[in-house]
Amino acid sequence: MTKQRKSIRPPRPDRLPPEPKPARVAQVHDGVLELPASIVVGDLATLLKVNPADIINPLIRSGVFATMNQGIDRETASLIATELGFTVKEPEPDEDEATPEATPEAAPAAAKTEFFSEAPGATLISRAPIVTVMGHVDHGKTSLLDALRKTSVADGERGGITQHLGASQVQRGDRSILFLDTPGHEAFTAMRARGARVTDIAIVVVAADDGVMPQTKEAISHARAANVPIIVAMNKMDKPDANPERVKSDLAEANVLVEAYGGDIPMVAVSAKTGVGLDDLLDMVLLVADLGDYKADPSRPAIGTVIEAQRDKGRGPIATVIVQTGTLRIGDAVVAGAISGKVRALETTDGARVKLSGPSTAVVISGLPEVPSSGDIFRVAADEREARDLAETARNEATAARDGGGRATMEELYRRIQSGAGKEVRVILKSDVAGSLGAIEHQLEKLQSDEVRINVLMSAAGEITENDILLASASDAIVLGFTTTLTPGARRMADTEKVDVRLYEIIYELADDMKAAIEGMLDPEKSEVVEGRAEVKQLFPGKGFVIAGCVVREGRVTRGSKVRLMRGGTAVATDVVESLRRFRDDVREVKEGQECGIGLGPTITIQEGDILEIVGEQSTRRTL
Repeated sequence: MTKQRKSIRPPRPDRLPPEPKPARVAQVHDGVLELPASIVVGDLATLLKVNPADIINPLIRSGVFATMNQGIDRETASLIATELGFTVKEPEPDEDEATPEATPEAAPAAAKTEFFSEAPGATLISRAPIVTVMGHVDHGKTSLLDALRKTSVADGERGGITQHLGASQVQRGDRSILFLDTPGHEAFTAMRARGARVTDIAIVVVAADDGVMPQTKEAISHARAANVPIIVAMNKMDKPDANPERVKSDLAEANVLVEAYGGDIPMVAVSAKTGVGLDDLLDMVLLVADLGDYKADPSRPAIGTVIEAQRDKGRGPIATVIVQTGTLRIGDAVVAGAISGKVRALETTDGARVKLSGPSTAVVISGLPEVPSSGDIFRVAADEREARDLAETARNEATAARDGGGRATMEELYRRIQSGAGKEVRVILKSDVAGSLGAIEHQLEKLQSDEVRINVLMSAAGEITENDILLASASDAIVLGFTTTLTPGARRMADTEKVDVRLYEIIYELADDMKAAIEGMLDPEKSEVVEGRAEVKQLFPGKGFVIAGCVVREGRVTRGSKVRLMRGGTAVATDVVESLRRFRDDVREVKEGQECGIGLGPTITIQEGDILEIVGEQSTRRTL
């Protein structure tokens, strides 16, 4: 029996989703915090009067990767607020608020996308997958999209190379797919570096007559760093010198095992010129999308990502945005990064005027006073005043990040691992020649441990470029260079983004440096050590417990230390030294050969002749 799928076409103007009800406002009364079903991180920080980083950091430690302009659900916000010392109270539901039971189509539980948390009880619909196409230059990325959408964009590009990032909707039966065509993986990662997580699936295009090239490997590394599913599209199958087996072998050498080689990466053979395999590629995208089960709530205010922006001579600043959840309407007050404004007009990417744009759609908005940056998160605010406040908060956070923020340095990684927030060191590895890379990776593999793992996101020959720094910045990685140099642009970007770049001339210096750094990150081994022994000579009654009159035979006795009661060479009980006296004076420590009175807990039965072992703890630095 075939399962019926819901249509995920954009909402038609004659089937508008209901106007969203005014959002319940979060409030603080007498130190008691009332939270709505969902709240934006920046709003929560303003409400609690804390820096947004004080909220974002605990979220990341909990595995929730949200920027200050993204929403979190009530339960998550409650945990963070409680950790910051606030008492949280759930608000009473409104009388006219529909409950999940009263709405047959309501989801039984809150659904989360990779980007935003939907409100509990929200009516969720399946949305179109958002697909980014990447690969080596001239392998046919844009030509492939032209064939899918039956346009001729590539003919109009300068030199046949894509200069801009665009979006297009492609229909397959009653379902749609939103494709992003990028000038390269740099734009893909630049958006990630700004906190955007817009892509659901990545298609890596490889020319069948050319094989895996350096930019192909980089594209794969960027897609893996973003943790999105990969589909390989083997293009130019119409060429007489097409060699599919060579492509599969090259991919295997790049640690990409396609399904034909027993791996889990799907590969589809296509030809943008003849149209062979295009339907199979679309079907594969929809199959991967079914596994991802992408959903959104069209009735909420829109949230999405700016993918392209520019200043138009006639319309002023315009921005192409992807609406990821909710519905964007003309007249909405919006904030994009540190810029706020009001939507004056909406157009599809092919120039058609529309009144609204639903989940997984691309739309061009005008009305912003300035041009936002690619990768900025945009959202609809309650009114223009709130949009201005959110933009101001974003500006302040950006300033604070430039002044005191930083990416992954060894010191920052050490702090994270010690706090339990991370157990992985991400590395970008560059060398002057490819032959050195294998030896370096072999040395790094020897440094793996159960606690700290080295994850080489990308290894390639050549200079350290701005693209390497960009990937490190977006992925919180460090850059290791062996007998290579940084380009001037990469050096400037590393300083700006505060990316840790380390250069080496000797392979063993690189390995020793990484080994020393990782050993410093390992939790030290802790072991018990007997710091002293005292023999019980006489017992005295105390207030609620017995005091043992002792002589310290070895070492010392310290108040508050752990004590083990030994009788006949066997440990009978353990406790803590509650009180320690010499004659009538309370003391902190008694040394070997001195007499003292040791008070233990009331549950411990002591006899004359018992030995009290004072147990301490010592830490030993671990080595690999």
